[in-house]
Amino acid sequence: MTTGVRRRMGVDERRAQLIGVALELFSDRSPDDVSIDEIAAAAGISRPLVYHYFPGKQSLYEAALGRAADELAGRFLEAHEGPLGARLLRVMGRFFDFVEEHGPGFSALLRGGPSGGSSTADAMIDGVRQAAYGQILSHLQVTSPPARLELVVRSWVSLAETTALLWLDGRRIPRAELELQLVHDFAALASVSAAYDQEMAGIVLRVFAQEPADGPLGDLLGRLSAIAPAAPAVPQQRSR
Repeated sequence: MTTGVRRRMGVDERRAQLIGVALELFSDRSPDDVSIDEIAAAAGISRPLVYHYFPGKQSLYEAALGRAADELAGRFLEAHEGPLGARLLRVMGRFFDFVEEHGPGFSALLRGGPSGGSSTADAMIDGVRQAAYGQILSHLQVTSPPARLELVVRSWVSLAETTALLWLDGRRIPRAELELQLVHDFAALASVSAAYDQEMAGIVLRVFAQEPADGPLGDLLGRLSAIAPAAPAVPQQRSR
């Protein structure tokens, strides 16, 4: 029978290990439900040693949150090739991969973490939202967005977050359908805004002109056409 010798880790390596362990535990349960003792046991070290590297659970959570935030922001990176609808659909696939992998941790991330969160956690989350916003503008090839476009993109990012949180609570709608629906939601928000603004109309028409009939946005047009015959006629308003 041999006795294993525990390898001594350097400071950076140990911190990275604790962050990884914490992130894994926070992915299964809300950070409020995970104790320092559990983190120490999972890392194979003592409770006092955890406090040697992190002052408390909040600081460890923020470090884990920083890693998760960087990973989530990376899910919005996409090559600028092909129609926008297909690109957004791939982004939504990676976004929901993250949501599914991290579950309660994703919910805690968006809600601010343990005990209502902190300004540091809030800043990290805002950083993810800003990264997503910047990526979408880049795909639209817009450097100075008009006010309506900024409203559309930021509203859509918020909608994706809310949709993911609601989906986690029971998963009553197939994930693939929600991913496609969110792409359609972006097109719908942009199209409604285009009806009010000429500059937005130009952006939307440019994007739609590059969409194939069998792509995600072509699919939206097909779905709308299918329900049009069944839609009740809207009575004309009498002029006053």
